[in-house]
Amino acid sequence: MTETDIDLCRGSALEQIEALDRGELSARELLSETRERYERINPVINAVVTVDFDAAEAAAAESDRRRAAGEPVRPLEGLPIAVKDLEDTAGLRSTYGSQLHAEHVPVRDSLVVERMRAAGAVIYGKTNTPEFGTGSHTYNRVFGTTTNPYAPDRSAGGSSGGAAAALAAGLSSVADGSDMGGSLRNPAAFCNVVGLRPSIGRVPNWPSKDAWESLATNGPMGRTVGDAALLLWVLSGGDARSPLAFPDALAPGIPELAGPLRIGWSRTLGGLDIQPAVTEVLDGEGLPALQRLGHAVADVEPELAEADPAFRVLRGIGYARGFGALIDEHRSILSPELVANTEYGLGLGIADFTEAREQRTRVYNGMVELFERIDVLAAPVTTVLPFPAEQHWPSEINGVAQADYLDWMRASWRISVTGFAAISVPCGFSPEGLPVGLQLIAPPRSEALLLSLARQFERELPVWRSAPMALSR
Repeated sequence: MTETDIDLCRGSALEQIEALDRGELSARELLSETRERYERINPVINAVVTVDFDAAEAAAAESDRRRAAGEPVRPLEGLPIAVKDLEDTAGLRSTYGSQLHAEHVPVRDSLVVERMRAAGAVIYGKTNTPEFGTGSHTYNRVFGTTTNPYAPDRSAGGSSGGAAAALAAGLSSVADGSDMGGSLRNPAAFCNVVGLRPSIGRVPNWPSKDAWESLATNGPMGRTVGDAALLLWVLSGGDARSPLAFPDALAPGIPELAGPLRIGWSRTLGGLDIQPAVTEVLDGEGLPALQRLGHAVADVEPELAEADPAFRVLRGIGYARGFGALIDEHRSILSPELVANTEYGLGLGIADFTEAREQRTRVYNGMVELFERIDVLAAPVTTVLPFPAEQHWPSEINGVAQADYLDWMRASWRISVTGFAAISVPCGFSPEGLPVGLQLIAPPRSEALLLSLARQFERELPVWRSAPMALSR
């Protein structure tokens, strides 16, 4: 892939804000450009699945009025944004990717949407997701499959696949995502954008069936690291409805690194099968970039084997709690992945739960010991390149059969179990032009460090500027 001129819709959100502040662009003009892009490109990739441009135009007009009147400019003032279809949006259809809710229109916003609106976002639509966020390939029986802007016959990842594809194609200035098993990081890597899984509590979640959920979190996505940091600032901070929330918002902006870091370079995240094409990009582009930046990079492989059974059990119990009552009555219209996860969870007992908690603790303690020697762990985000969109999930990697749709996602969800923060940053492309992301991992509450390193890496290797194939149509 080659660097290209950045058009208005694919410019960074921070650049769009600067143009709005200088009066070179109005919020209504930016929304109009986004609508034209949506009408031309979305039929190719199916990233944005529900829209209300009338409401968005009213919000854009209000944003322009505020600027003209000299009122305080809010952090996302005038930016057109599409929200993940797992989040409730008042007055705008929210299906969760499920036929059970195909015509559902909420009367109130979720906390994530509430904060984006309060920050001045011009919300015009919803981004596609697999049913109830189940899986890292975005398809469902309501809207069909989202495909990759860099290769429209390939997967955009998931469950925030619609968000990642929308960002890559210039259909949203920034985007919210959520991540239990990699749903922020996996699609970011597949679509050449940035996805940050923050520490549990950094971004509060409401409403929720389990206010003490410690495996899944909402988080920011952007075309650039600075854009993701901007949205993280907006989404972070305490809320009385979320008992695990950190009380204070993360400070705006990204600090410069004080000096070189000790970076552990992991090729397999503890022995996973990784497609050689992924390793070749990471070793050929990512590793030299970190070394050129002056960091001390050493080979490291963390011990994460116990993360595998712990994740499956904790996820399964969550699915049993959330969907157990649905599968008997609605099995025929629920995705096979959701049914399988729920039935697995229903078969678990208290001994399975307590063992999973102990396994998770041992994994965490092992990571704490590892980070006595390193500051950041660098690793693959995904085990494979974006795969054909008609596949539900990769059935084998390097000739090794994958037991189910969760197996191939372990490069992301092994980190979810640790509770560490992680960011996927664009790293490069395979010879056929398929994106590859680099995962940077640090202890809980280290988002500022990760953003600082990721921005430095992005400046050294600005592959986000490479335009998707879908835009040339």
